[in-house]
Amino acid sequence: MARGVFITLEGVEGSGKTTQAAILADHLNRNGRRAILTHEPGGTRAGQAIRAIFLDPAVALEVSAELLLVLADRAQHVREKLTPALEAGTIVISDRYSDSTVAYQGYGRGFDMALLRNLNDLASNRLKPDLTIVLDCPVETGLARTRARMGSAVRSDRFEGEQIEFHQRVRDGFLAIAAAEPARVTLVDAAREPEIVTARIFDLVRRVAGD
Repeated sequence: MARGVFITLEGVEGSGKTTQAAILADHLNRNGRRAILTHEPGGTRAGQAIRAIFLDPAVALEVSAELLLVLADRAQHVREKLTPALEAGTIVISDRYSDSTVAYQGYGRGFDMALLRNLNDLASNRLKPDLTIVLDCPVETGLARTRARMGSAVRSDRFEGEQIEFHQRVRDGFLAIAAAEPARVTLVDAAREPEIVTARIFDLVRRVAGD
């Protein structure tokens, strides 16, 4: 049996990646392709417990603790869900993966990049996506979308409540990743109309997964 295809969607807060990932999975399944949609953190039962701590702004976390939580989530996700699905020939779509760790904990928080990459390799068992789509937009645009979606009554999570300078560093991180790995990572302008973004994603996925 042929190995499946591993696709990740990445981006800053409010870039639309969660919506687009769901649209993509639905499109593939409707067209007779076997695809699953998952996410980080929280793609497994253990990951759901980790996610509750990881995103709760009321729980104070040192940068190293924050990093180790997301890596624990990834280790479980890779071994319990991603690898078995890929070995079964499934197209796997993940809303966030290891590039988010580099962008958020590396560029955003300033964690030692060399150590972070080594820990990422350990947690992921060196499983890399076949295609990573970074939905890129100005951080002001993304945060405005997030505020509009949440409304004033909903509490921000650990990252949505950060200062704009943090989000800019995260965006710069994603741009640096794309520049360093152009064969794997493609930037898509997420400030455009959603249907244009969707069409671009479908085209990119078709190139790696076929019709």
